[in-house]
Amino acid sequence: MGISDDIKNKADEAGGKAKEAAGDVTDNKDLKAEGKGDQAESKIKQGIEDLKDKASEFLNKDK
Repeated sequence: MGISDDIKNKADEAGGKAKEAAGDVTDNKDLKAEGKGDQAESKIKQGIEDLKDKASEFLNKDK
């Protein structure tokens, strides 16, 4: 995984946490749910990138 992908995923997760907190403070359930969704999406992307890294390491192990 590239460092830029990692930074983007962490930024998306932080943005999601901020949206969730803002939704909680303002009692805006839609904003809170959107924030949780953003966090879940960034975690899924991170998981996919981690899986790609592991597959690449495994394939290049014998070289």
